[in-house]
Amino acid sequence: MTEPCCERQSRFFHSSDGLRLHYFDWPGPRNGLSPVVCLPGLTRPADDFEMMAPALVKEGRRVLALDHRGRGASQWDSDWKHYDLDVEQDDVMRFLSDAGVASAVFVGTSRGGLHTMRLAKAFPGLVRAAVLNDIGPDLAIQGLMAIKRYVGKLPRLATIEDAIGLMRLTAGERFPSVTAQEWAAYARHTFEEKNGAVSLRYDPALAHTLDGVGEDMEPYDFWEGFEALARGPLLTLRGERSDILTPEILKRMAERAPGMKQHTVLGQAHAPLLLDAPTIAVVAEFIRDAP
Repeated sequence: MTEPCCERQSRFFHSSDGLRLHYFDWPGPRNGLSPVVCLPGLTRPADDFEMMAPALVKEGRRVLALDHRGRGASQWDSDWKHYDLDVEQDDVMRFLSDAGVASAVFVGTSRGGLHTMRLAKAFPGLVRAAVLNDIGPDLAIQGLMAIKRYVGKLPRLATIEDAIGLMRLTAGERFPSVTAQEWAAYARHTFEEKNGAVSLRYDPALAHTLDGVGEDMEPYDFWEGFEALARGPLLTLRGERSDILTPEILKRMAERAPGMKQHTVLGQAHAPLLLDAPTIAVVAEFIRDAP
């Protein structure tokens, strides 16, 4: 086998409604193995997989990571109602078509995991194996309400160093295992510095996707998608302090999918950052054995 290449490439394509969308491509060797497709969380960019991708390339895999519309290097949508699972699913399918991918191993963080479950149900054979990062077919309401309190909100900051300090101050108690270097990387994925001020690397209008979240909301139910996903190899990561993927939800998942592998990311909450070596090693080992 030829030595894999770990240098990522930026690629662009257009959505069905004309938005210019971006993804990263770590080419890897040409060996016939299924590629790995990475789908980030609600407000997260494809950069979140920058530490994990080279480890998966070393396992002989091509790795792709999508910036959903309104995130990262993808164009923002002028209508926030298009930040919708159905619209985004169409974007994912166009991304896969542009990349020439007919089936893959999927890694989905939070909302990206919801997409992975939906895809497994809608397109049998597309998802060969999956890693769910701190997400399940039920979502704990209290955790969603906590997310609603901070999405799209940003105090005035002058530098990225200020942003790093803010993240450590506001999230450090829930993520005690995250190192200073990891916080710096995560902050640079989240914010950018322009004209003497710091701005978000996602459209603040994404906050509207949580407008209906509240104590009296109808519960989410992705069990059909999960059961479709569980027919193949499945690894679920859970942040030790997660308030989205609770131990009770994880227990029900294990009952429905006895072959599911599990890994707890110690000292992290929702969602694990995928920057620490132990978690990356667990994912790489799982993918080494995947179809």
